[in-house]
This record gives sequence, structure tokens and C-alpha cells, in this order.
Amino acid sequence: MAATLTSPGVAAADGADREPSKRYTRGAARMKEIAGEDALATVEALEDIAPDLGRFVVEFAYGDVHVRPGLDVRQRQLVTLGALTAAGDTAPQLRFHIGAALYVGLDAAQVVEALIHLVPFVGFPRTLNAVAAARTVFEERGVRIDPIEVEPGGNRYARGEAKLREVDGEHGIEVIASLNDMAPDLGRYIVEFAFGDIYTRPGLDLRQRQLVTLGALIAFGDTAPQQKVHFNAALRVGLSPRQVIETVIQTVPYTGFPRALNAVGVLREVFEERGIRSV
Repeated sequence: MAATLTSPGVAAADGADREPSKRYTRGAARMKEIAGEDALATVEALEDIAPDLGRFVVEFAYGDVHVRPGLDVRQRQLVTLGALTAAGDTAPQLRFHIGAALYVGLDAAQVVEALIHLVPFVGFPRTLNAVAAARTVFEERGVRIDPIEVEPGGNRYARGEAKLREVDGEHGIEVIASLNDMAPDLGRYIVEFAFGDIYTRPGLDLRQRQLVTLGALIAFGDTAPQQKVHFNAALRVGLSPRQVIETVIQTVPYTGFPRALNAVGVLREVFEERGIRSV
């Protein structure tokens, strides 16, 4: 006899009621912790068509992954915003997690800054769509934002080169130099825009920026060389090996196992090259 859902997370097989699993209870509690009492509404809306899917969301995404140590709730939301923005077709989920980011203590300007930070990695269209989702959430919640504005001008290349050295070290400079024989302007754009304009902005620190960046790069799934650069950068700016591993694990519910496994392969190379043997 097929199991039916008698209430969220409670399956009844052969007519016997069962209590919610410990994983479901733990996941539901975490969802409410990061998104409020109405957090389960999306899951409950699946009861008539895919109740087990709703249960998997609660049990796995939140009961298994979100409750893990290593990253706090704000850090996990930054990783998730990066992953969902990179996916590009996840507006409902992005709105949920923008709301969750606000609920756990990121302010509206920080949420928008996380999205702006993604432009060099996911492009303007995905970023514009994500900002539109943020605008909807802010309006629905009556959230007022004081936008971060930076005075343009100055020596963008010098500013970007200094920030590139801070984030990536000499290897970053070597990557730019490697473009001189074929696409020197591409290298200049990386320095001036990605680092001179974006990375130097206030609102998020370098650790937060690397969490957003890694979430996006892992979600794309075909960015192994760039993942390697930014795994190294994450360690360089002060994220621990455990936090970097947790960043990969956090992406699983949003990007799937294949992309996460590929990222682990890249991270393994980084650890081996750095002599990191245990975490």
C-alpha cells in the first residue's frame, strides 16, 4: 500500500500513523529559525502533488545540511544567494532566501551588495534579475534600503591591482600577466572592474565576498580553474579549511551532488598544494 502524507513530514503506510522523523523536526525548526513561522508554507503547498519532495526539502536541505556546524546562518545565506543567482532561473527560491537573509540579520544593503558582487562571475542579466527579486521582497516586507554608493573615478587599475594582491596574492597578478599576449584588455577589465570597482566596495568583508563567489562558481559547474583561484583566495582572506568545505556542502541542495563533487575535487587539489592534511 502506498504511503500518504497525513501532515507535513508524516507518512502513513498501511493505515498506521507515524510521527515526524527527527530529521524533519530538526529541519522544520531550522527553517523557522532562519525564515520565521511561515517558512514551511512552500513545503506545505506540495502536499497535494509531491509530499515526499516537501519532506526531502525539510529533512535534507535543512535537517541535514543547514544545521551543520562550520558556517553560521548568515554565512550560509550568502553562499545560497550566490548559488541561486548563478542558477539564473530560481526567482521564487531566491525571494525566499533573500527574505531569510534579512531574517537572520543581514541588512538590505548587504543583500544588494552580495548581488552586485556577483556581476563579474554571473554577468549583468542574472544580477539584474536577482536585484528585481530583492526589490519585490523589500516592498512586500516594507524594508527601506539606503543604497551603497561609491564615488566613481580615481586610479581604478592601481586600486584593483592592490585588491587583487590582497585577495589572490602574486598568483592573481600572474593570471593577469598571462593574458598579455592574447587579450590584454580582458586582463585590464578584470583588474579595473572586478577588483577596482567591485571588490573594493564597502558593505561586505572579503570573507563574505568569497562565500558569495564560491556559491556562484560551484553552481555554474564548469568553472574549475576559477574555483581553484577562489578556494585559495578564501583561505588567504581567513576562511578556515572547514568553512571552505562547509561552503561546498551548503551548495548541494541548490546545485546538486555532481557540481558539489566536482568542487570537492578542485578543493582537494588546493589542500594538497597547501599541505592541508586534515580539517
